[in-house]
Amino acid sequence: MNTSQHRLVYTIDETAAMLGVGRSTAYELIRTGDITSIRIGKRRFVTRLTLEEILGFRPPSPAELHP
Repeated sequence: MNTSQHRLVYTIDETAAMLGVGRSTAYELIRTGDITSIRIGKRRFVTRLTLEEILGFRPPSPAELHP
């Protein structure tokens, strides 16, 4: 069983990599409301559902992003 398929949230760095943008651009997209994020403690995450809606498919796992 691949645990990445069961992840509910992704870091901003992972989100940026999946979207093919830089980290600062990802934060700007969150700031402008183009991407919805959640805060857990002091950290910010993007949900799998949000990424699936943006990308139109299951996002790749971090291992697939950085072989």
